[in-house]
Parts: sequence; C-alpha cells; structure tokens
Amino acid sequence: MTDASDDYDDAEARDEADAVYAALLARVGEGAPQPRLAPTRRAVELLGDPHRAAPVIHITGTNGKTSTSRMIESLLRASGLRTGLLSSPHLERFTERIRIDGEPIDDAAVARNWDEITPFIAMVDRELEHAGDEPLTFFEALTVLAFACFADAPVDVVVLEVGMGGEWDSTNVADGQVAVFTPIDLDHQSRLGSTITAIARTKSGIIKPAASIVSAAQPAEALSVLTEAAELTESTIAVEGQAFRVLESRVAVGGQLVSIRGLAGEYRDIALPLLGRHQAENAAVAVAAVEAFIGGGAVRLADEVVEAGLGIATSPGRLQPIAADPVVIVDAAHNPHGARSLVAALEDYFDFAEVAFVFGVLADKDVEGMARVLASRPGRFIVTRPDSERALGAEDAARILAGVAGADRVDLVERLDDALDDARAWAADGEQRAVVVTGSIALVGEAMAIAADRGWGRA
Repeated sequence: MTDASDDYDDAEARDEADAVYAALLARVGEGAPQPRLAPTRRAVELLGDPHRAAPVIHITGTNGKTSTSRMIESLLRASGLRTGLLSSPHLERFTERIRIDGEPIDDAAVARNWDEITPFIAMVDRELEHAGDEPLTFFEALTVLAFACFADAPVDVVVLEVGMGGEWDSTNVADGQVAVFTPIDLDHQSRLGSTITAIARTKSGIIKPAASIVSAAQPAEALSVLTEAAELTESTIAVEGQAFRVLESRVAVGGQLVSIRGLAGEYRDIALPLLGRHQAENAAVAVAAVEAFIGGGAVRLADEVVEAGLGIATSPGRLQPIAADPVVIVDAAHNPHGARSLVAALEDYFDFAEVAFVFGVLADKDVEGMARVLASRPGRFIVTRPDSERALGAEDAARILAGVAGADRVDLVERLDDALDDARAWAADGEQRAVVVTGSIALVGEAMAIAADRGWGRA
C-alpha cells in the first residue's frame, strides 16, 4: 500500500524536476549550439572535474546514435557494470536523457544535482557575459548536469552521445576511451558542413590520443577522414565489414535473430527485440564497442552477456508499434538515410499494401530527399507540424511533398491529433493499410503521448 505522503513527495519531486527543465529551456536552445568547448570545460573544472569520474565511451554519427548508445549501455550493464547514459533528444520527459543503470534519472536526484551545480553555472554565465559571449546554452548546461549526476550516482562507465557534430560539442570535454561512429551522412549541413567529408571531419574530433575507434560501415570519404584521424592520434580503428560484421539477420517474433562476428569472437542466434537490418548493424557496432572497452578488443564477451544485453535492448520511437487495428508505427527518421532504413524495414518486416505517412519535420531538414524515399511506398501523406520552435510549417512541408509525390497523395492537417484520426480512419477503411508517424523525433514523441492518453495499446 502506498502512503499518501509518498505520493506527495513524488509529485513534489516531479515538479522540481520540471522546474529544472524550465530553467534549461530558458537558455539558448538546441537548434543553435555554440561551436565552443571552453565554457563547458570551465564549468566542470569548477565542479571538480566530474567528467573524469568514470571512463567514457563516446558516440557520434548521423543516424543510429541513440539506438547504438542504448545497446552499448545494456551490454555494459549485463556485464555487471553500473552505467550512466546521456542521450538526446528525449521523447516525452527530459529525464529520459540522463539514465542511471538503464532507468531515467530519479526526479529528486536531478533536482538535487541541479541545485548543487547552479551557483557554478551562474558563475560561468557571468564570466561569459562579461566577455561579451552567450551564457551556457541548453545543451552545455545539460551536459554539465549529466556529468554531475553520473559522479553523484556514482557509475562505473559513462556512455556519452554527442548532441551535434563532435569536435566542438559540449560532450567533447570528456576523453573517450572508446570513440564510436555510427553511419555518417548529410545532416545539419548549416552547422557541420555541406559535404560528408566536412561532416566526418567535425565528428572525428571526438577521437582522443590512443583511443579505440569502432565504426559502422561508412562512405569512402567519411572512412578516409576517420582513418587519417586514427593515424594522427595513434589510435586503433575497427570498421564494420572488415574487423567485425553482421553474419546473419533473420526475422523472428518480436524482432530478429542476429549472428555477429565481433572483434574477439562470434555470437550466434542472438534475439534482438528491434526491427530493421540497420538495428542488427547497430548491434554489431555495440558489441564491438563493448569488446574494445572491456578487453581491448581481444577478449570475447560471455554468451550470456550478449544474450542478456541485446535481449533487453530498447529503442523507443524507432520502428515502434503504438497501436493496433489499425496498426500505427512511429519511427524517428529525420533525414534521407533514416527514411531509407524505415522503408527497407517496412518491406522486410510487414506486408502492408499501403501506408499513410503522418509527416512533420524540422526546418533544417532535407524534406525533398526524405519525400523521394517515402513516396516509393504506395499510400498517402498527411502533413502536420511538430510542436517545436524549429519546425517547418505544415504548408511548406506539404508543398514540397506534393512536388515529389503528387498533390493527389498529400493532405494538410495542422493538428497532430486530427492528423492521426484522419490517418487511422483511412487505414481502417482498406485492406492491409497502416499508419507510420515519421519525420521528426518531436513528432514521434507527441504521437506516443497521444496514443498512451487515448489507450490505443501496442500492436
């Protein structure tokens, strides 16, 4: 039986955590990161270097960062280590971003740590303002908070996902023992560069001297940059398809069975409760990263560790069914590379004749490129707008989609709840139809909240 005072304490802690988020939101947002490291480095220095309290596995890339980060964390936890994970963005509550032993940080803990670091954050803000610079941004302050939370826990290892890029991302004040690269492609060009080479160069900035580098298969120009960075830092590099690979991926109930050749051995017929060949490849990268961290790539992980670690892996918002009859799937694809993985998974795992894409996107994304990929599937688009200050207007998105898919396949519905109702009604009115919500992580999070509120249940 729950004591009424416990409920009150929980509600009070939640309010305090929400107040932390409000304080973070008052800062310069994630859409305008500052290309600098000195302010974050100054803040952690004042706090006694909490970013050095535990070894770090640092992860960057264009797609698959969060899924791979969560698999790495799960494998480390299955190995008996106490873990900290920083990932972004969140789907529903910001405490999802800072995880201790696989769970979102406790509301009371995040509020307590924020109270403890606030005077030091304020000190750095004043120094920056005195120098004519912007105060710490949302993500810079969040990174400092995460390091403080991990040191406070404490954890044995930190899995650190880059917010944007790598070289000047605030997470890069940490020295990663292992640097992990998921597939690199075009995204955030206005911030990271207009070519894959330029983007890869920025991301390669997380490689520290004598690190172990684990990389997914990459375009030739990206791999060239990573190889050069490895040579300059005297680091070792292991690349998917060469040093490790997916041997087999077979569709299974609730996901897939994968066989992986890692850096130090093979792991056969491992249940992975995630959909998509790309998730099998993410799993291979995760296994190699943990092999590199625990045994320098020379020690095979125990079968039970890989089975347990991948068997409990989750990646919310990635090819996730959130309703049945009709089926509604959410997927956080937000660029052409992600859209290609989504379409491939729909073909491999489902037999839908037609799909209604409920689509909303941020303004800095390649909408036309995504549209060309998604339009290859029979069905229609219902265009809406994510609840984000960075969102592209629904009218603009609909105009671009109509230019690619044809105006007869595109409808505009401003509110997401109405768009979902329209899409579900369309799907229910035909054979083998489904709804897929995609284009933005923010949109996916909103759809998941609506589904939970309405009690749609999971497919």
